[in-house]
Amino acid sequence: MDGEKRRELILGFLNETTQPTSGTHLSKELKVSRQIIVQDVALLRASGYDILATARGYILNQEAGMMQKRVILVKHTPEELEDELNTIVDNGGRVRDVIISHPIYGELVGDLMLKTRRDIKQFVDKVNNTSATPLMHLTNGMHMHTIEASSKEELDIIEEELHKKGYLRDTIHEE
Repeated sequence: MDGEKRRELILGFLNETTQPTSGTHLSKELKVSRQIIVQDVALLRASGYDILATARGYILNQEAGMMQKRVILVKHTPEELEDELNTIVDNGGRVRDVIISHPIYGELVGDLMLKTRRDIKQFVDKVNNTSATPLMHLTNGMHMHTIEASSKEELDIIEEELHKKGYLRDTIHEE
């Protein structure tokens, strides 16, 4: 199978589900190495497809054009991580990513795509059950999130709730 056909099949898999699909699963289905899948996803992204690489796998952000986005600056303790994320989804938002500004490496971004409390629970469990630490540990709890919601009003409500809890520091950018 040539690369173009394989990339069409990858898009087909991603279009069929709203849940992340692991690179391992795709490599088994297409009978290629996981590295080939990583390269194909990079080529698809370069072609304009909004494919997110989350801790749970790849997901096609099919609603990207319909959502309002805002980058916010937040700070909290590790114990407040789950509450911060739940505050966003409980008020109609999604957490697309986490971003830190590192003094040596510059901007580091981790795709999250957390939409529900279940997604957050799985993410927090992974944080708690691995030796890896969240990016916020590199910056004493200060980090940014790209959040999405169906309207600017929902984004405003999310910011208001984060501010009430003392997590919100600033709005960085709005799309």
